[in-house]
Amino acid sequence: MSYIARRGLSTLIPPKIASPNAIGAAKDAARMDRVVNFYARLPRGAAPEVKPTGIIGRYQARYFGKNPSAAPLAHAIGTILILGYSMEYYFHLRTSPTFFWRIVQQGLPFHRPPQEPPPLSNSLFGFWEREILCIYHTLYNEDDVEESNLYHL
Repeated sequence: MSYIARRGLSTLIPPKIASPNAIGAAKDAARMDRVVNFYARLPRGAAPEVKPTGIIGRYQARYFGKNPSAAPLAHAIGTILILGYSMEYYFHLRTSPTFFWRIVQQGLPFHRPPQEPPPLSNSLFGFWEREILCIYHTLYNEDDVEESNLYHL
């Protein structure tokens, strides 16, 4: 066997640390003592449970740990809704009056019975009420348009 082949095989085979021949010599006994002390100091049993640190670690431990739940799905949906509405508000809704803003400005008409339709002045659809009036004028050629007739079209 060549020297290179023996050298290659010697790295695969561990050295004989605990051989009976090595016990008698003083330097080998000291080496054996260090090995025994090393293995004696190693912890025994299961590893202790590591406490999660950081926001993501605690979130994963709470919702993906021993008792997983569907709460992260609800959190993801809520986050998408909040971010989507905030982007929509920033890019579009802040420059035009919105449905909710008109409710805040005009208030809801609570002084009428529920069977009676709201007057057009308090309606939330300001643009369409003008369109309906124009269509009504052109169809019936009437100058006097009652609001109650508009709801029966």
